[in-house]
Amino acid sequence: MLNLYVAPSSASSRKARKWLIDNGIEFKERNISRIPLTADEIKQILRLTENGTEDIISTRSNVFRKLHVNVEDLTVTQLINLMVKYPDLIRRPLIFNDEQLQVGFSEEDIRSFLPRKVREDSLRELMQKIS
Repeated sequence: MLNLYVAPSSASSRKARKWLIDNGIEFKERNISRIPLTADEIKQILRLTENGTEDIISTRSNVFRKLHVNVEDLTVTQLINLMVKYPDLIRRPLIFNDEQLQVGFSEEDIRSFLPRKVREDSLRELMQKIS
């Protein structure tokens, strides 16, 4: 099952939700501002990242600026504890399943969550249009 972790105020979260609905993809949605992630949930998400906490911490958020922390000086455990305490530090949307994670919304990247057959059919249609 696909998971969509959002913030209602995030335009990217709304775009991701709309794209998933428009493409008939079932998903579980969670507002992580209202229902914050636990440390274990953050660790599970981190397992899907390429660059660890760097991929999911929003250094442009107001909360990050107010905290005046240097992420380089903190351990992973300290960073996880900060994300638990301040959920707005986490970039949104987070779109993931057991195998892959997308942080933020990119219409090109989100296509990887389409079932393989749908992607193949789309590619076939595109190739027919080109030829």
